[in-house]
Amino acid sequence: MNRQELFEQIKKKNSYLCVGLDTDIEKLPKHLLSLPDPIFEFNKQIIDSTKEFAVAYKPNIAFYEALGPAGWESLRKTLDYIPKECFTIADAKRGDIGNTSALYARTYFQQMNFDSITVAPYMGEDSVKPFLDFPGKWVILLVHTSNPGSIDFQQIETRDGRFVYEEVIFASQRWTSADRMMYVVGATKADKIGTIRALAPDHFFLVPGVGAQGGDLEAVSKAGMNAECGLLVNASRSIIFASSKEDFAEAARKEAMKLKTEMSQLLHHYS
Repeated sequence: MNRQELFEQIKKKNSYLCVGLDTDIEKLPKHLLSLPDPIFEFNKQIIDSTKEFAVAYKPNIAFYEALGPAGWESLRKTLDYIPKECFTIADAKRGDIGNTSALYARTYFQQMNFDSITVAPYMGEDSVKPFLDFPGKWVILLVHTSNPGSIDFQQIETRDGRFVYEEVIFASQRWTSADRMMYVVGATKADKIGTIRALAPDHFFLVPGVGAQGGDLEAVSKAGMNAECGLLVNASRSIIFASSKEDFAEAARKEAMKLKTEMSQLLHHYS
């Protein structure tokens, strides 16, 4: 999916919602556990109930890898089921030397046909470039995350007076254009989003942390939105685990619709 197609979906749905499929088998409604593939059945119902409002879906790969071959099969079926007009993100946070990155890229872009993958930039350009060798596919680079440990490295000040996360932005803009790269910016760091938007005015940001983690959607949107929206705001637990009972899909729909309604208002106000 290219940039224009993504923006068209945002305009069509009046939404920039990404639903995170962090599907933890230990949190599934108990009535699903007797089914042959409870992970896929859960995801299927979540997708059916939220696809009217979501422009993107982001499976967190760890929840599928942990289940071995059965988990990979659930992931494959989930990816096949996501509507073709929705942007897909492999939240894998890969980052290794070039030949290993090339194999990761082949896994998620050729074997599974995701639109994008999250990538850790710690090992530098040669660990990221292999993901950019696949036309039409996106790298979503970790820049400024919400976890407490982000201060350990991301906010170290360099000799040039910039923070490490700023150096990542400056360096990565030499590797490819805003049509192929997004940045991960945590919603609970809303005070930094405006700073990062000034450094990357044209890039899309993937913003996790709205919902269960307490990020403020309006603050994120005010600081981060650009003329093409420029945001994919992810909510995972607050949507998919809104209920642990048989009404989980309807509860997920209500949470997604609530976020979409607010997003529609913010799009008209800030973009």
